[in-house]
Order: sequence, then C-alpha cells, then structure tokens
Amino acid sequence: MPGRTRSAYDAIMSKSSYSGGCQCGAIRFHTTELIDNAHICHCRMCQKAAGNLFAALVRSLTWTRGTPSRFRSSEHVERGFCATCGTPLFYDPLYSSEIGLMIGCFDQPQDIVPISHNSTESRMPWFQDILHIRDAGTSEQIDGRRKVAEVSASNRQHPDHDTDKWPL
Repeated sequence: MPGRTRSAYDAIMSKSSYSGGCQCGAIRFHTTELIDNAHICHCRMCQKAAGNLFAALVRSLTWTRGTPSRFRSSEHVERGFCATCGTPLFYDPLYSSEIGLMIGCFDQPQDIVPISHNSTESRMPWFQDILHIRDAGTSEQIDGRRKVAEVSASNRQHPDHDTDKWPL
C-alpha cells in the first residue's frame, strides 16, 4: 500500500458497521463485515457502468431498503443500480456469492481504502498524474456562497445516514 502503513489501513478499516445507498434513498444497504479486497477496477466495462474513469468496489452486504434493478452486462456479471435515480450500486459476478459494492455509495466512503488496482490494461494513460492536476478549489470557492446555498436548498439527495422513511 504505497503511502500508507498496514496499521493505518487497519485503523481505517476497523469499523464494525457500514451503511450506504443510492442518491435518492430508495435503496439502502448495511454490512458488518467488509472482505479485505477493496479495489479500483479500470476495465472498460466498469468505466461504462460507473460512468467514470474506474469503479471502486468492495464486497459483503444486506439490503435494508428497496430492491436494486439489475443489468446483465456480460454472460458472467450483473450490474445493480437504483431504478429511481440511476445510481450504480454493485457488480455481481454470477460465479461468486460476493457482490462488489461501489465504494462511493457508502455513507462514509473515506473509511474504505482500496488496496489494489485491477484490469490496468484499460486504465487511462494519464491516471498516475491525476493528483498533479490543478486544484480549482471547493464548491463554495468555485461557485460562490449564493449558488451553493441555492443548490443546497433544492438538494433532493438522500442524507448519508439511514432514515426511517423514504422519501423524506
């Protein structure tokens, strides 16, 4: 783990409970165990499924609200998403009982540290330089206080914690 010691990784990953869900809150999940395999997948299928440069995945869960929709992206894999808001939620290899959850869907994604890169043949050639790209600032610095307040007032995103009812 470049940049981190094993003890720093263990401290971050030592929580006993994790929860998360989709952007609108129709789908929620919970787990008390994360398998030690959090990773970043650069394969072209994950790029397209996540609509991003890569998918950050980890496994193990219980669905606590809603039932995700599924798309069979290949003979061996189904991808899960929220049919209401479209949030990509998981990668389900049909040959295994372990589902890979999108790390960004967790309420506290900073608590889940990837330990490897997979399918690097599809990694963007400039990926290793991403930390050297100009930092344009925070949302408030870029858009100004007024615009951030307007966006916050109209925000339909579910909060990053479990709620008793949905929609809010």
